[in-house]
Amino acid sequence: MIMLFAAVMLTGMMMGPAGCGKHEETISQTVDDNDSVDIGLSIDSLVIERWQRERDLFVNKATELGANVNVQNANGDVEEQIRQIEYFIDKKMDVIVIISIDDMALTDVIARAKKAGIKIIAYDRLIRDADVDLYISMDNERVGELMGEYIRKAIGNTGHIIQIKGSPTDNNVAMVQTGFERVISKTNISIDYVADADNWLAETAFTETSRYLSLGNVPDAIMCGNDNLAAYAIRALIENRLGGEVCVVGQDADLEACQRIVEGTQYMTVYKPVENLAKMSASIAVDMANGIAPDTEDTIDDGTYTVPYMKLDPIAVTRENMDEVITGKYHSRSEIYLNVAE
Repeated sequence: MIMLFAAVMLTGMMMGPAGCGKHEETISQTVDDNDSVDIGLSIDSLVIERWQRERDLFVNKATELGANVNVQNANGDVEEQIRQIEYFIDKKMDVIVIISIDDMALTDVIARAKKAGIKIIAYDRLIRDADVDLYISMDNERVGELMGEYIRKAIGNTGHIIQIKGSPTDNNVAMVQTGFERVISKTNISIDYVADADNWLAETAFTETSRYLSLGNVPDAIMCGNDNLAAYAIRALIENRLGGEVCVVGQDADLEACQRIVEGTQYMTVYKPVENLAKMSASIAVDMANGIAPDTEDTIDDGTYTVPYMKLDPIAVTRENMDEVITGKYHSRSEIYLNVAE
């Protein structure tokens, strides 16, 4: 059997699938003389660093296993994401993997995909009321617990904190909050201010943190929905001469977050082994296309249906364990310590 591998990157202003608007498209193809596995990957947005990394890992692994992967970037536009999934249906994909923008908006289009015999994997974010074939993610409640546990360790059992949470249309946000509150509820720590970052707009963290500080308040800690939000919250703190004085936590172990941790302006992030998540998802997608069901006993309620659930364990990352967990494995030492004199 002879195979030819090709990868094409198209970026910028172009016509999307079926006449869609602006998007970035990555297509990795395997040309085979037999029927091949065709996978569609619909990504929320490539603004967040981790999605770029996971896209590449997923495509590389699936291609290695002989699959064709068509990647579509919805740029945070839920209507665009729906059109892209419809495009995948028209193209008769075997499996569609979705990093959803809105956990409630895709029910109808997923129903059409399933009616067409296409398997659906909800990647990292649960899609509600959709009866997907698999939800694969981190243990998101544990992510919230790790954030709460670190804040409790850093400031003690009393204090005042604020939260800049992620998008309310992302079901992971609620799961993280459940874990976070499970820890904080056992303390005398007061959550004084809570804001949502619609569509994960990072500037929200700057605006809301600045607003809180303008009232003459200084929080003991800030819990941020991800590291991108943490960056903007820290920017507001620095403008108020509070950089490094407030315990700021986030998640994703972005490079800049790791840099801020060793520099001292961010205290902690949650590392999620996304290499394992992306590669495992690609392998499972190929298996599902070949009629092999995912091997998991865990389930989760999507609001209407009970769906198979695979979850990976996250790890809290601080300055103390940075080299053990991250350095040389997720980011290089020279990158992490770029701004630190050793």
